[in-house]
Amino acid sequence: MQNNRRPNILWVSFEDTNPFYGCYGDPIARTPHLDRLAAEGCRWPNTFSTAGVCAPARSAVITGMYPISIGTHHMRTTHTNRFTPELPTPYSAVVPHYVKCFTEYLRAAGYYCTNNVKTDYQFEPPLTAWDELSREAHWRNRPDPDQPFFAVFNPTRTHESGMWPEKCPKITFDPGAIELPPYFPDTPRVREAMARMYTNIEYNDRILGDLLGQLEEDGLVNDTIVFHWSDHGPLPRGKRWPYDSGIHVPMIVRWSGHLEPGSVNEDLISTMDLGPTVLSLAGVEIPWHIQGQAFLGEQAAPPREYIYASRDRYDESYDMVRAVRDRRFKYIRNCYPEKPYLLWIPYRNRHPILQEMWRLHMAGELEGAQQLMFQPNRPVEEFYDTQADPHEIHNLATDPTYQPELIRLRKALDAWIEEVGDMGEIPESEMVHRWYPNGEQPETASPVFIPICEESPGQAAAPEGGTFRGPVLVQLYCATQGASLAYTFESGGDPHWLLYTTPLRLPEGKATLRARAIRIGYRESKESTATFVVDLS
Repeated sequence: MQNNRRPNILWVSFEDTNPFYGCYGDPIARTPHLDRLAAEGCRWPNTFSTAGVCAPARSAVITGMYPISIGTHHMRTTHTNRFTPELPTPYSAVVPHYVKCFTEYLRAAGYYCTNNVKTDYQFEPPLTAWDELSREAHWRNRPDPDQPFFAVFNPTRTHESGMWPEKCPKITFDPGAIELPPYFPDTPRVREAMARMYTNIEYNDRILGDLLGQLEEDGLVNDTIVFHWSDHGPLPRGKRWPYDSGIHVPMIVRWSGHLEPGSVNEDLISTMDLGPTVLSLAGVEIPWHIQGQAFLGEQAAPPREYIYASRDRYDESYDMVRAVRDRRFKYIRNCYPEKPYLLWIPYRNRHPILQEMWRLHMAGELEGAQQLMFQPNRPVEEFYDTQADPHEIHNLATDPTYQPELIRLRKALDAWIEEVGDMGEIPESEMVHRWYPNGEQPETASPVFIPICEESPGQAAAPEGGTFRGPVLVQLYCATQGASLAYTFESGGDPHWLLYTTPLRLPEGKATLRARAIRIGYRESKESTATFVVDLS
């Protein structure tokens, strides 16, 4: 990579994927492209998500903020179940006014940012977050081939639903060869679902290989840092839970000339560290409010001592679980110990493994660890030695031998909650009422155009434009606190919206300027349009 050029950055994230990869030692997996990426880069085996489910986890990735800290901790806010109309949904989370999608900082620094095409942030993605957000989004679409890019690709095949027979009718793995976790019963239906999971990972691995091949075709391998990660795990007792099967995810980074090929870094990483790490690598100062920390680049922070995770209302059912983990021990606090583990979540109940386990549970045929999910209530605290008990089966919370470690992690969890704040302590209906007074989503104020020139020195707005002697700058303004602004000089229904960062120099002649404003969680503003005529003679 040339020293005077900012790196390109490529993200390839898989949905709902624990590291069932060859490079992580899985003897069943067929992941040649992932294995090659790990052989050419570095692997972080101690990487964990902030939540075991999509939208809260992805809100943390895009903002660098803990979901419980900004109100994105409940799963599924933009629609609701017809059987639960009393829930305060739909709504788009209104995050603090200073919180942005971190890609805005990259765009402001000159990066071309694309997403193909997953968002799921608990709020509508703002117009200002991406240059492209579509199934056609690609670094190859940037207008200047020398412009650095940040490109995101999200193959969806590995989503939990890929284990449903109708989503993956052809299995490419032998179900009989798969090692099952001890909390699953050994039945053909369970094995087939697991075989579909491996089949889908193999499919996504080929997509990753295609993207790496495109980098090679474009001569960009040495100029591009490649990240691979996942948002959380896919399996029952994993997805939606802070057990390792829910939050332990892969992390592989290839950075030619900087990371030793085939290396392994044992540091604790949270997926909320991804955004600040990208900013660090791009040479962009990490904003003060971001709670994640960079693990690469000039702004890399000291290694973490702990990672944290949460669980709240997921789909129809309320819950509140908080967890902290170091490299060995896991502490889980159940705020509703009177509740069973399996709350009513219709979407999860479509999972063939869980359907099979319900059948066996009703027949009284589950044994040992297979009964863990079906307990009628929970302990107040759970504590696991993940080295001796990687499946987190043996709760050591009452074992005197582990009391010093339990107390240490209990204090760490309390300190974290005090530091970042926990909006899970606020009833969701009250939280939404604060954001949506009288049930109405607030709307971002429309942008205002302020010409700056000799005859109009920036003291008055020009809502419709006007004719001015040049040179002329136009400043954009929005009265909504924390709003971001986008603008374009293009006409038509699908222009390329640019991020506004500094007053715009108008060209000589006639130009029509369009602008929109958006604050996360608010409705986008009405578009403002003005036509300016500039005379430089």
